[in-house]
Amino acid sequence: MLIHPDKSCLLVVDIQDKLVPAIHQRETLVENSKWLIEIANFLKVPVFTSEQYPKGLGHTIEALKEVLTDSTYMEKTFFSCMSEPACNQAINNKRPDQVVVIGMEAHVCVLQTAIQLRQQAREVFVVEDCISSRNPTDKACALQRMRACGIHIVTREMVAFEWLQKAGTPEFRHISQQYIR
Repeated sequence: MLIHPDKSCLLVVDIQDKLVPAIHQRETLVENSKWLIEIANFLKVPVFTSEQYPKGLGHTIEALKEVLTDSTYMEKTFFSCMSEPACNQAINNKRPDQVVVIGMEAHVCVLQTAIQLRQQAREVFVVEDCISSRNPTDKACALQRMRACGIHIVTREMVAFEWLQKAGTPEFRHISQQYIR
């Protein structure tokens, strides 16, 4: 199954001020996430952003806030976005058949959210180069478990090309010139 821009949304999970400094390869995570968010914005794919207990962990980092201008922000205390009633409702109001998930930590909030989205009979795509944890072993185990649960593990370029669907369009030209190098 391919990711369709009219049937999907992008979910940015907990890339927050006080969490990012401890994350393995944090610069890559932030850069890759920003790249995919910008493409989602350009292609008008809905974007949702969760924040885990922002009073204690801070808000989404500024580098991403700059590009999350149209995002729906959702506060949560549950680790899974789908266990938090307001988050679940916000996403379900949009009724996406497919959810593309990025963020942190891979083995906690990303994992639990992805599994619950899958349990809601959605196609779930976790972007391997846009997730991380403090410990790389935790990320590796999370990816293994998600695969076992029927969650698709993809890369940011896979998502971009599937959202684009074909070459020769103004959208393709813009994204290939600006983002695909």
